[in-house]
Amino acid sequence: MNHLLKHHKSSRKLTTLVENKTTYSADYAELNIYETHEYAEKIALRFDFPVIASMLTGKKVMHIEGMSSFDFFPGESVVMPAGKEMVIDFPLARKNNPTQCLTLGIDTEKITEVVERFNADIAVEKESHNWALDSTASHLLHNIEVDYLVKRLVYTFTKNEVSKDILLDLMIQELIVRLLQTKAKAFLLKNTDDDVFNDTRIGMVIKYIKQNLTDKEISVDILARKACMSVSHFHKKFKNTLGVSPIDYINSEKIRFSKKLIKESKELRISEIAFKSGFNNTSYFNRQFKKMELMTPQQFKASIVPG
Repeated sequence: MNHLLKHHKSSRKLTTLVENKTTYSADYAELNIYETHEYAEKIALRFDFPVIASMLTGKKVMHIEGMSSFDFFPGESVVMPAGKEMVIDFPLARKNNPTQCLTLGIDTEKITEVVERFNADIAVEKESHNWALDSTASHLLHNIEVDYLVKRLVYTFTKNEVSKDILLDLMIQELIVRLLQTKAKAFLLKNTDDDVFNDTRIGMVIKYIKQNLTDKEISVDILARKACMSVSHFHKKFKNTLGVSPIDYINSEKIRFSKKLIKESKELRISEIAFKSGFNNTSYFNRQFKKMELMTPQQFKASIVPG
């Protein structure tokens, strides 16, 4: 991230040591980069428009109404609705090692435009469950697509290029869609209403996956037949709705189940965990676990604090 902030550092003015703000503007959005160079706590921020806040360097402790306090690290983001306050502590900020964060405010008309297109084209097939970004705050962890877009946005905002506004417009539209996909995914994963699952083909498939998670024969072909779609159309519909491929979703659910087994059955070997979680191959299980959890199953097992 430091190389992306190189141009910013060379041009910004430092007027305060706590939440020094530099603003970059575009047609439909505003990027603010905040820097704190000394220990501080209980710093309150509130915005009149929806924002996505992303950590760049250092660490914050976030206090947001309706959520438990949490540590905020680089690579993580928070989606904040308009008017909602966040109170921030800066436990590690120092003059030679500042804590840096950005907020990206997006014009509500642009959000509405993209939301309407998303709902019309690729949202889950139930009119009463259209998606929006205006109700509650969300803490995004390990969201690779959002983190990658944030880095591209920082680079483009802070560089004076001829096509800057066009590029930013495209990236902002993609970011809104990624966030909508996150909301859609959260809704489907948490909703236990059978009527909702039975009323949507993708929802019905998700219910089937949950009920047959450890079945080693589960495949995209089977899921496509359950959804009464061709394999290619099902794959596209599933990925557009949830933001991940069917196989990646199945693997993520199996890894989640394996973590539960590791916590509850410490006497089981990793190979047994893999088999019971629906994996035929221990090496593949290890690769998928590390890809999603950023550590191996064995490291995860060692990290568990005895209850």
